[in-house]
Amino acid sequence: MSKDYYELPELITLSEYGGDFNAYLEAVYELFKKDFIEKRPVFRGIRLGLKKYPMESGKEATFWHMTSEGEDEATRNPDLRRMERIKWPAALINDSTHPYLKVWENKRGNKTNVLIFHEQEGYLVVLRKGSDYLIPWTAYLITYRNRKERLLKQYEAYKKARS
Repeated sequence: MSKDYYELPELITLSEYGGDFNAYLEAVYELFKKDFIEKRPVFRGIRLGLKKYPMESGKEATFWHMTSEGEDEATRNPDLRRMERIKWPAALINDSTHPYLKVWENKRGNKTNVLIFHEQEGYLVVLRKGSDYLIPWTAYLITYRNRKERLLKQYEAYKKARS
C-alpha cells in the first residue's frame, strides 16, 4: 500500500450485539443518524441533503439504500456487509480530496452522480447531484471483478476527458 492509503473507520459487527439483529439494526441506525442527520457530511464544501422518503420503520430511504440491497424499495433485504461499513460513507464524503480516493462523475439516465471509490476495499459511495445540492444515494461493496474493472475504466476516462 502506498503511504497515501486511506484508512477507513472500524467495522461495526452483528457479533458485537450478541447476534441480536434488532439491537444491531438500531445501533447501525444511530451511527447513520449521527453522520447524516445530526452532522451532515460535506463534499468539497457542499453540505449534503438527505433522501428521506419513503420512510420505512421510521428510517430514511438513504439509510435503507446504504444498509440493504434490492431493486424494489418495498422488498429490499438487509445486507450485513453494508451495515458493518455504515461509518465509511460519511468518512469518504468528508475526506473526498484524499489522494488515495478516486472521485468522478457519471450519468445514469438523465441523472448525474458523483462516485467516491476506495479501490483496495472495493467500496463505492454514490452521491446524486441536484441543481445546487448533493444527496447521498447509496454505498456498497463491489464484489465482482468485472464491475470493479468497469469502474476503474470509467474513472480513467473521466480523468482523461478533464485533462
